[in-house]
This record gives sequence, C-alpha cells and structure tokens, in this order.
Amino acid sequence: MSNLVEIRDLHFAYGERSVLSNLRMDFPRGKLVAVMGGSGCGKTTVLRLIGGQIRPQRGEVRVGGEVVHKLDTDGLYRLRRRMGMLFQFGALFTDLSVFDNVAFPLREHTNLPEELIRDLVLMKLNAVGLRNAHRLKPAEISGGMARRVAVARAIALDPELIMYDEPFAGLDPISMGVTANLIRNLNDALGSTSILVSHDVKECFAIADYVYFMSAGKIVAEGTPADLRVSEDPYVQQFVNAAPDGPVPFHYPGKSLADDLGLGVRK
Repeated sequence: MSNLVEIRDLHFAYGERSVLSNLRMDFPRGKLVAVMGGSGCGKTTVLRLIGGQIRPQRGEVRVGGEVVHKLDTDGLYRLRRRMGMLFQFGALFTDLSVFDNVAFPLREHTNLPEELIRDLVLMKLNAVGLRNAHRLKPAEISGGMARRVAVARAIALDPELIMYDEPFAGLDPISMGVTANLIRNLNDALGSTSILVSHDVKECFAIADYVYFMSAGKIVAEGTPADLRVSEDPYVQQFVNAAPDGPVPFHYPGKSLADDLGLGVRK
C-alpha cells in the first residue's frame, strides 16, 4: 500500500455540532504531511480519530489497511504500539526525569531489560541533542528543550507513524527552527510517516511534502508547499498572508449583535 493512513468520507460531530464533514485525506508512507488551518477547524480531531480516541459517525479511517473504529481494545493497543505522538506543549510527566520520560513507553510496551532501555533512551536523547540533560526534570530545562524531549519520547518505539500536534506552539524563533529541522530529519532517518498539525506557515512549508488546508471541518485546499505559495484560492491567500479579511470570518456564526441587543427591525 502506498498510503499508511487513509481517511474516506468521514463525518464527526459532538452532539448536534458538526466538526468534520465528508473528509478525504491520504498520508503516503515515508512522507511528511501537514494539516493546517485556524484554531477550531478540526485539525486535532483528525489526530484523535486516527489514534482511535474517538469514533466517526460516518466514514472510516484506515491505518495500515485496518479500519480503526472497528478494532477491539487489544487491536487498538496493538495499532497504537506502531504510533508515536507529540502532544500540544509536550505533555511531559513533570515528576519524572528527562530519562524516565523517554523510557516510559519502552517500559510500558516492551519487556526489554533495563540495560537495553538505558542505551535506547540515551540514543533517542542524543538524536535530539539532549543526552547530557537526561538527569534533569522538565522544570529544569527550557520550553524548546522540553519539546525536543517530547519528540524523543514520541520516537522511542521507532513508530511507523508519528503525529505532531502543534509542535511549534509557544516556542521562540530559534527553537521553532530547531524543532522543524528535527521533525524533518527524523522522518527521513526513520523512514516513518509523519502528520504535522499546525498553523505555522513558514515552518510547515519549509519541511512538509504535502499540505492540507482545513476550514470549518472541511478540506478547502491541498497541494505541495510550492503549489500553495502561488495559489490564488481565497482561503489559502488569507491564511498564508495572515489577512484579517477573507472567507474565514472574524465572528463566530450566529445571530447579529443588533438582534442580541433587541435593535432589529420591528414590524
């Protein structure tokens, strides 16, 4: 199969509120694909559906040919064993050292001896440049370093699929550049498939092979970064240029202010 992850005709809603509608996406093996869009457009929900945390009302998500929402608990854990996840803001265990954070998935999912786990953890930390910080706690390192520790934990099991949820959020420009290069280099070195959820245009366009733009739970544009840079699509133009006016409205949809204030036309 050329695609590791396939999403077909997917619909998801929280109660009556539709979040994703008729979604169709492909994530080829060995590629780094960015899913971009404004806050609340459904990007993180896509990751949760791929990981099996939630189930769609219609359509399906396939990972390695398996329909995620049809798996039982054992099948879901087996599938997740092949995934790595970087959560928003890293989500490190604050009471564990850097070493123990990275060792956690190895201890949880394998029966490897502690001596081998030690070597593997140090190798993963070396890959992100933080081997000599392995004894420190998350509170003793910078935010950018903590994000790199989270990356090391995400790749601890050498996963086929790595998902990054807003990996650049809250980072300074230098840390953003370091993290972006790290994500690209690890994808190539491991031969993994990476899904990068973000709204940071510069970093995503610099490292992604393909980009999906989402708005209001739908794909509104897609293509390579080179294609999207010259796109005349109004949504792409607004998002890439950070324009305040365009197809994405400033106000949440609903009644007008005049109606709320009782100033509407009275008959």
